[in-house]
Amino acid sequence: MIADRINAATRNVPAWPLYIIGALPPAWLIWSGFTGRLGVDPVKVMEHQMGEWGLWLLIAGLTITPLQRFAGVRLVKYRRAIGLLAFFYIVLHLLIWLVLDVQIVSQIIADIYKRPYITIGMAAFVLMIPLALTSNNWSIRKLGPKWRQLHKLVYLVVPLGGIHFLMLVKGFQIEPLVYLAVIVGLLALRLVPRRRAVRA
Repeated sequence: MIADRINAATRNVPAWPLYIIGALPPAWLIWSGFTGRLGVDPVKVMEHQMGEWGLWLLIAGLTITPLQRFAGVRLVKYRRAIGLLAFFYIVLHLLIWLVLDVQIVSQIIADIYKRPYITIGMAAFVLMIPLALTSNNWSIRKLGPKWRQLHKLVYLVVPLGGIHFLMLVKGFQIEPLVYLAVIVGLLALRLVPRRRAVRA
């Protein structure tokens, strides 16, 4: 089976290389921006791309449980790295907006209050902070069962990210609708009741 092959191939592959691999796209993007390779508005390109990559990673994290449950592909050991990289990308997305785009503190505050897509994006970011801070073994031991309850916030964070992206694009575009549909589908899969083992 394909699942068995994937599980066998990843059995001895650790999660830590993902952090190194994940740091390369932002480094390339920022370098491209500062060397004039991103067109006439490099700040907007960097801002948009970092946010979209962050959303990709959030969606990737949501796929891990359904993959294991319905396809037998076990990638759980990579979920923490994917989640932390998603947070890293979103932090960079936010910093580019704060430092390189808006820059004026009063304007930043006004945008958060007056522009719904920014309000939703900031809400999603704030909810991600406790998830990132507790994505370590010490927090899992310290919080016990509460850790799982806390990390269910991801089921709110990811759709908020999808809505944020949908609201910020201009005009009708299919891409954000596809992302939002995938997110809703992945969340809906978690509502499918588990099959009980049939006793012989």
